[in-house]
Formats: sequence, structure tokens, C-alpha cells
Amino acid sequence: MTESDLPVVQLTPGRWGDPAHPVELPAAAAEALKHLGVRRPAAEAVEPADRPGLTADQLSFLSQVVGNEHVASDLESRWAHTRGYSTTDLLRDRAGDTSDMPDAVVYPASHDEVQELLTGCAEQGLAVVPYSGGTSVVGGLAPSRRFVTVDLRRLDQLVELDEVSRTARLQAGVRGPAAEALLAERGYTLGHFPQSYEGASIGGYAAARSSGQSSAGYGRFDQMVVGLTLATPRGTIELGRAPMSAAGPDLRQLVLGSEGAFGIITSVVVRIRPRPTERHFEGWRFESFDLGLAAVRRLAQDGPLPTVLRLSDEVETAVNLADPDVLGGGSGGVLAIIGFDGPYNQATADVLTAAGGTNLGADPGETWRVGRYRAPYLRDPLLDEGALVETLETAAFWSRIPALKTAVTQALVGALGATPPLVLCHISHVYETGASLYFTVICAQSDDPIEQWRTAKHAANQAIADAGGTISHHHGVGTDHRDAYATEIGPLAIETLRAVKNTLDPGNVMNPGVLVPESEKGLTSS
Repeated sequence: MTESDLPVVQLTPGRWGDPAHPVELPAAAAEALKHLGVRRPAAEAVEPADRPGLTADQLSFLSQVVGNEHVASDLESRWAHTRGYSTTDLLRDRAGDTSDMPDAVVYPASHDEVQELLTGCAEQGLAVVPYSGGTSVVGGLAPSRRFVTVDLRRLDQLVELDEVSRTARLQAGVRGPAAEALLAERGYTLGHFPQSYEGASIGGYAAARSSGQSSAGYGRFDQMVVGLTLATPRGTIELGRAPMSAAGPDLRQLVLGSEGAFGIITSVVVRIRPRPTERHFEGWRFESFDLGLAAVRRLAQDGPLPTVLRLSDEVETAVNLADPDVLGGGSGGVLAIIGFDGPYNQATADVLTAAGGTNLGADPGETWRVGRYRAPYLRDPLLDEGALVETLETAAFWSRIPALKTAVTQALVGALGATPPLVLCHISHVYETGASLYFTVICAQSDDPIEQWRTAKHAANQAIADAGGTISHHHGVGTDHRDAYATEIGPLAIETLRAVKNTLDPGNVMNPGVLVPESEKGLTSS
């Protein structure tokens, strides 16, 4: 089975992925947690309590737009749309925290219905949060006031496929696996496979500027988008008359990454490619992260690039998160993964060999390819056992990568000194001028794990800023990164974003408090 064959997974509150296929914690991993001081908590999950919702008039308006059967105000539906899937989100879900629960969930079936909803909600002062996959890990679904969720799952069509131009128009609610299946019927692929692939959607990819595992070969999602349609409280914007244009700034790039703060992306036109007839994955070993770093930089800058290029550091290689069945069974050195969509490229292997790499064959590559979708499922049993496990990511120019990696690792270790952590890191996206760094942190939970992680994240954010990295490479901004993002780009840039938001959303009903700070308080670092 390849990524193109994976099913859509309906995520559930408080736990990642398909509840019918949980991952059990291997005995060796459970034993290793004891050395980190992890102890299973006594508290059980708490059922959420309901709270007053919308008025009868407000519910009537929503029903007039989409039909009564497509408006849900029951507790179960609203709870299923509460927050995203960061560790702090999951911990709050487990505690029954309903503070970010929507007052209703609306299911429009067309762009026109979305547009009518936004216009009407703006007139009534109802805040709106777009929702499709719900896989945000940065507080992108937790606005600053009570709100209505607009779930785009009924916008799930491949609208048009242009085989001459090799583009496809996909509605925003199409989930990743469903998009691949629709394109595969015509012999094409999008080639976008983030780790959230089982649950994420086309609209979410665009709104958060997603990157997938095959970014070295296919590019980031924002590089795939050539056109889009945006519904705003003041009307509709259509962008993308041609693949490139010199007619002013590219406003597509203003909408991509906007996280619902300006409006709702209802469809995108994306570049597609013929579906590969073969795929190859293999593992390579290097003696150290520095040697592996030099090798992947050589490929990124001078080629030939594979479709997938990833490098784990010594700790991540030893832990071997890619295969939950043998967690902790990694060998010494560091592991690089390369993958090709299409024929195997020996020239890429020759570069890795010349850089000091040893080819480990297909088994590590295939193990990683399959295991990468299972690895997030490990967080649930780890949290059950009392471990705090979370991730964060950044990116920087090549010259800054070593110092950035050291600075963030030291910041996390220092901030979590009372519960000494295991800090893992890998490079998963590369460019000619730089790369991303993705960190995984595992330690024992304190009495207040939410505050524990907030303190650690604050320290990591500051380290990222001081070392010249960006606050996010592919997770987005949300509310978690909002203030650090404001500091990163500066007051004048934030004023510019506010001007755009004030123009498109003068009532501030679109995901308020997400991405754009609502007051000068947002200009302080997080």
C-alpha cells in the first residue's frame, strides 16, 4: 500500500488518528519511560459539560442558509470540533475543558453558501472558524471569542482537471487521501503527503502553508497552488488567471497561510503530475549529524535531489520513532532517508556515498515510509502513561542550522530541567539556501503539564528568534505562535496585515485572535 491508497481517517477528540487502529506502547518503550521518571497518572478523562449556545434567531439564520439538517448544535458535534491536535489541546480535551468549544457547527455545500454565511455572520457579529480536517497543532482553531464552526466536509469534489495544463481544481473540504484517490482515477497525483495526511484537507494545506514528506521533489503546498477562491465577509476574491504574472504583488501568497483570518478558502487550483509507476525508499547511515548535514546540503544545492530527503540526528536515530514495534531499536550514527517517485537515481546515491554515507538498503526506507503515519499514534499511549510528548519546528539558512539546533535543544533541556527530557531532531525539508528542523520532546509530566510545555515552548521560541530561525516552517501561526510571529516580522508588517484584515473582515469575525494580534499586546515575544 502506498500513500495514495491510504483511507481518510475521521479523527476523534482527545486522541490522534483512527480509534479503530490504536498503537500499543512497546514493552521496551514503557521500560525506557521509567528512566525518564514517567509515572502513569491516576486521573481519568473527564466528560465535557455543555454550555449555553446560540439564540434561536441565530440558529434560524444558519438554517436558512444551509438547511436545518446541516446545522448542529448538540454537544457531541460541537465537542468533535473543539480545538486541534497539539499535546496541550489533547490534555485539555482529556480534562473536559469546553472553553474553546463552538456554539454551533454549520456544513455548507457550496462556495455561495459559505459566502452567504460569512456575510450574515459579519452582520450579526458572529465569529467564524473554518474547519475541515481539524489537524492544527498551533491553536489555529481556538479564537479569542465564542464562535460558529464552518465545516467544509461537503465541499469535497474534484471540480475540474485540465490535462493539457496539468492542473486540477479541488474544493477545500477534500481530505488528502480522497484527493489522491480522485486524481489517481485519471492517472495523476498531487504528491503532497504531510504526516497529518490521513486527516488533513486541501483547504487546511492551503490555509496553513503545509509541507509534505515529498517536498524535495514536489515542493511545498503553496508552490503547488496556482489559483484559489476566497470567501470573505465583504465578498469573493478569485486569484490565479495564469501560472505567473507581473501584474502587481502575487495576492495568492497573501491568502496562502492566512489561517482563516481573512476569509475561507473554498477551492484551489493545484499543479498535478502523472502518478508514478514505481517508488523507491532506502536508508543511509552517516557517522554523525554534521556529516549527514553536509551530504543533504550538497544534494539540495547541487543535486540531483530525490523526491524525499530526510536526516535524523543521533538521538532520533537511536530511538527509531519510525517503527513503533521496535521503538528504541536504532543503531549508532544517524539515519538519512531518500525516496524516488519514478526510476531509482544512482547519481543521488553516488553523492551520498562520496559524502561518507553507507547504503542500508530498502528495509529502513520502507519501514520509515510506513511507520511515519503510525508514529503520531504513539502520543496517545505515551500521554496515557504520564509522558509529555510534543513537537515543534523551525527553519533557517544552512549557515545557521548547527547553532540553531544546539540552541533549541539546550533551551528545551534547560526549561524542562525538573523533568529531564529526551530531545530528538530531524531535517525533513530542504532548499538551496536552507532547511527545516523538527524537534520531538519526551519527558515526564509535571503536576501541570500544560504550563510545563508552555514554559518549554517559550524558551524554545526565544532560542529560535535569537539563533535566526523562523517561528514556524509548516505548522503555521495560530494563537500559539502569534506573538512570536509579530516580533519576528515587526510592527510595520503587523500593521500591514491588520490593514488587510480590516479591509476584508472589518468586523473581525474571521478566526479572531489567530495569526494577527488584536492589540499592541500582541507585539511582545511569546
